[in-house]
Amino acid sequence: MREEQRPPRRPGKVSILGSLWSRSRTQNGEDAEDGRSIVMPVQGMRPPLQQVLRRLVMALLVLALTTFVVWIDRAGYHDNAGGAVGLLDSAYYATVTLSTTGYGDITPVSDAARLTNIFVITPLRVLFLIILVGTTLEVLTERTRQQVRVHRWRSRMRDHIVIVGYGTKGRHAAQSLIGQGVSKQKIVVVDPQKQTVDAASNDGLVGVLGDATRSDSLRRAELHRASKVVVATHRDETAALVTLTARQLNKRASIVVAIREDENIPLLKQSGADAVITSSSSAGRLLGVAMASPSAGAVLERLMTYGSDLDLTERPVSAAETGKSARECSDLVVAVVRGGKVLDYTEPETAKLQLTDRLITIQRAPAGDRAD
Repeated sequence: MREEQRPPRRPGKVSILGSLWSRSRTQNGEDAEDGRSIVMPVQGMRPPLQQVLRRLVMALLVLALTTFVVWIDRAGYHDNAGGAVGLLDSAYYATVTLSTTGYGDITPVSDAARLTNIFVITPLRVLFLIILVGTTLEVLTERTRQQVRVHRWRSRMRDHIVIVGYGTKGRHAAQSLIGQGVSKQKIVVVDPQKQTVDAASNDGLVGVLGDATRSDSLRRAELHRASKVVVATHRDETAALVTLTARQLNKRASIVVAIREDENIPLLKQSGADAVITSSSSAGRLLGVAMASPSAGAVLERLMTYGSDLDLTERPVSAAETGKSARECSDLVVAVVRGGKVLDYTEPETAKLQLTDRLITIQRAPAGDRAD
């Protein structure tokens, strides 16, 4: 396992406003790396014309507020053209002041000229400023928005699920978790391929671009505060390195690993995996069942595909079910989990369910959750 000595990352409780006001060199470097590697889900954007009109309306609101302030204190202003300063004069003064035009040797004195300056020249000047500096402001705003989103995401991320690898296995694992009620905001994807991380972002998940065998990539995914880790890499040796690194960073998280060869199961168990799924042998067993009985194979496929009308789920024993047998439950119970041991529903111990037991049941998926 490749491991390097690094200072601990800043805690997630750092104030967002404080981080925007003052940044150390180390924090600037970490933010730059976060900006390159952490990809937040895509947010809806307004059409360009709506964005320009929205900025123009905001500028006009500021102009109206400034006019009101000047008009309230109109006794403190002097008009070189003579006469008292009225509402129109206040609006004109606010206009030339906010637009940084100032006033000097050429000063409009007629009402028509001042109205033209207010309602024609100023919007054109604002539009010019938007066109001139809009790109720079947009870049700065986007960088600040990204920094704030990353800080907010980091401070709120607790007991989430980290999926390492977003290929076929990782993507289907995420879909199953979402189908079981896990929020997309609670799933973080780590993958070394930029297009894969972008695909996770398009699916509404936070993606971290990096090598998951390195601890700094997993720290960016906040794995040290995660409750579950799914390792779905392409190679078994990579899965072993990722599992070792993940277990070193988080001693309490439940780690489930997918590998290709059965002979690597003991290695993954020693590396810290709580459960190891062998994709090749599982596919082979499913092929054998489907060959012997296509109907049985179809049922197994439905059980493994969450939302396809039959779901294999785990739930706690209800108070009403305590003391009853597994056969008396409303759901079809296939196993009972007691003290970390899985008991078949036919075993004598399942004759009386305990309140601390958990049931592995087959339930019919709600109509709204069924896959097409």
